[in-house]
Amino acid sequence: MPATRQPRARGRPRAGAGKGRRVRNQSVDRALEVFKVVAAEVAATLKVIAATVDLPASTTHRILETLHAHDMVHFDELAQTWSIGVEAFRIGQVYATSTSYLDVAREAMRQLTGQAGETSNLAVRDGAEVIHISQVETQAAIRAFIPTGSRVPLHASGIGKVLMADLDDAIVLRLLDSGMLVALTANTTIDAAKLKHELTRIRACGWAIDDEEHSTGMRCIAAPIFNEFAEAVAGLSISGPATRLTDDKIEGMAREVRAAAARITHESGGRPNTAWPASL
Repeated sequence: MPATRQPRARGRPRAGAGKGRRVRNQSVDRALEVFKVVAAEVAATLKVIAATVDLPASTTHRILETLHAHDMVHFDELAQTWSIGVEAFRIGQVYATSTSYLDVAREAMRQLTGQAGETSNLAVRDGAEVIHISQVETQAAIRAFIPTGSRVPLHASGIGKVLMADLDDAIVLRLLDSGMLVALTANTTIDAAKLKHELTRIRACGWAIDDEEHSTGMRCIAAPIFNEFAEAVAGLSISGPATRLTDDKIEGMAREVRAAAARITHESGGRPNTAWPASL
């Protein structure tokens, strides 16, 4: 009886099945490096692109012409510069419509909870409040729990404050004039000038803290998630008892939250706002 043929992994040639080896094509690698430089530079000359990818100008030009033939890049005859083409935009739109920060956030949140040992949260702004839309709980006996759909005032929330920090000054002023500054605990900031100063600090460091401002005994550290227009559309946070989120741990946890938020931004097709510090 002939041996039963084992099915090969989908999307791989027979020779590569089961070997766990990723075979790369140098020509494709070079073309993608050129393409990424064009995207990063917005509009770049052949000389700049060739120097950046460290290839001869003739090789770089052949790659660009091939990409141009597929409408992946565009050439401006007058300016003699290369930029992203319409086909690249169409492909990007397919990714954007099939992937969102909600799709990629769960794994990043699970990893963040595993690293920090605290509950991770995802929330969006709705007027003067944030709405919690996802949560990954820690297994610790004492932990933060915010049910999905819960609303929290912006000024008493770590996520709320990072989202406020990305708003135009005029919008912030309207929110502050709306009577939103209500004390929920003894630590809640209800002074408009003090809150505006804190928003400036948040923009400078890239993260915010809810220091027992919403619930006594609980702390929260948050960072923004940006969309393709570099707008803060959501916030990611970890929250837990102040007895565990102690002062000596805040900076380290803030780095972990920022890194996770940056990962969600990148993997969902967003781009960081250059007015905010780069993630560490």
